[in-house]
Amino acid sequence: MTKQRLANKTTDYQEAKRIARNGDSSERCALASDSETRPEILYYLAEDPDIEVRRRIAENAETPRQADMLLARDESEAVRCVLATKISRLFPEVSATERNVMRRTVLDLLELLADDQTRHVRELVSDALKSAPDVPPHIVRQLAADPYLTVCGPVLEFSPVLTEEDLLEIISSKPVQGALGAISRRASVGELVSDAIAATDDADAIGDLLANPSAQIREETLDGLIDSAPEFEAWHAPLVNRPKLPAKAAQRIAGFVAQSLLSKLRARTDLEEDVLNAVEITVNKRLSEEAKPNSQSNRWVQESAAIENSDVMHPADAEQRVDTLHSQGKLNEKIIADAAAAGDRGFAVAALAKCAGKKLNAVDRIFQMRSSKGIVAICWKADLSMDLAIRLQITVGNIAPGAVLKSVNSPDYPLSEGEMRWQLKFFESDF
Repeated sequence: MTKQRLANKTTDYQEAKRIARNGDSSERCALASDSETRPEILYYLAEDPDIEVRRRIAENAETPRQADMLLARDESEAVRCVLATKISRLFPEVSATERNVMRRTVLDLLELLADDQTRHVRELVSDALKSAPDVPPHIVRQLAADPYLTVCGPVLEFSPVLTEEDLLEIISSKPVQGALGAISRRASVGELVSDAIAATDDADAIGDLLANPSAQIREETLDGLIDSAPEFEAWHAPLVNRPKLPAKAAQRIAGFVAQSLLSKLRARTDLEEDVLNAVEITVNKRLSEEAKPNSQSNRWVQESAAIENSDVMHPADAEQRVDTLHSQGKLNEKIIADAAAAGDRGFAVAALAKCAGKKLNAVDRIFQMRSSKGIVAICWKADLSMDLAIRLQITVGNIAPGAVLKSVNSPDYPLSEGEMRWQLKFFESDF
């Protein structure tokens, strides 16, 4: 180094010392942000009375760790938040060799920040470390036990550091609401953890567990959840979509889920043939039961009573009832499905005619002739679902389950639009 360069550096250092002691706020902030500022100057500025100066020192990657230790106890939350972001970012990025050199100080800093009195500081640490594979376990466990979900949630859901034993201990400790759901959503959930989640009364966490395709759930545990599932509608879709459903489980699920989910269950292509057969048997039995007027699942009587108790007349004539509901905008798929399940054939046929804009005697002829294609076509014209078309074939059309026209692996109509139009034209011909 030449004498001139050495003199310049000495001058620069002296100027930096002057600014650190007596410079104005903007000069000290610039010095605090400069990556070439000498470590001892940065350490001195770590106790500057100006919060913005200290914040910039906390942000500077070249700040010595001894200065960071001072800042970890800084009275300003803003300073500690900036420091938490920097340290949490640096820890996963440094090499193993560098980490061994700086390990003790950095770990001390992480421990301080993970135990900070301000939630937001802990949130920053948790979010930054949630996926890091080599964070010291005691720090991750501390964050995982935090009383705030925004702190514990990220590490509970993502941290690879937490062991199965850690997770079981957290579950048994009755953590903050939402913590069990975070565990249920982990990329890998073992059978013991699934058993522990299933044994809690946290319906949301159990729903998350069922929706997690990577969660390993024993068949006995799944059976127990299915016992309770009719009371928890939020579990129904996850159950229908569970991978590798056993035949017994799939058959039981088919007995209580909504019709829209039944269609999804029947359309699955990843289930064994015996499972699909079991589902089909249950679905057909259920549809037949729902066709009986006294079936427990029959809601049509209740719906009719509700209408009668309103200000609207409820005439005995099916067409008048349909007209009344249609004028009020209450004629919908649910009403038609419930009428069919209750055995009210006249109302169901009249409602189809009204919704499709077709003559009643033409629609009635479709059902008299037990035409699967005709029933599918009139439901299409009425803008109703294929699922209802299947039900009406069985309940109103008296078509044997084996002869029912269905979609293959799809909720769409199985006939082309041209063929359905032809069917409608055929049944309208002679009128």
